[in-house]
Amino acid sequence: MQSPLTPDAAELIARRFLALSDPTRLRIIDLLRTREEASVRELTEALGASQQNVSKHLATLHAEGFVSRRKQGTSVIYAIADTGVFDLCERVCGGIEAQLAALGAALQA
Repeated sequence: MQSPLTPDAAELIARRFLALSDPTRLRIIDLLRTREEASVRELTEALGASQQNVSKHLATLHAEGFVSRRKQGTSVIYAIADTGVFDLCERVCGGIEAQLAALGAALQA
């Protein structure tokens, strides 16, 4: 990656982070991590959310290239398209775990 970032590159990167900034979208990615693919109906049931809400979030994830979609009859099937999102999530989770451990140690001191 070029450094310093150009304004256009910074905008594109920010859009991708923004797509991941919603808890429902993170839960969708997490569900698709454990399944090869899933229909909107399956994701809706697993999340306990409305079809309209899940479809809206999937559209955002698709627009940023995180998920792919294909038609199967009357259903739309989604899968992870950019597996790099898992590495990003692992890094963020690792940072959170370290932060929680430090807070726990501070509370016990």
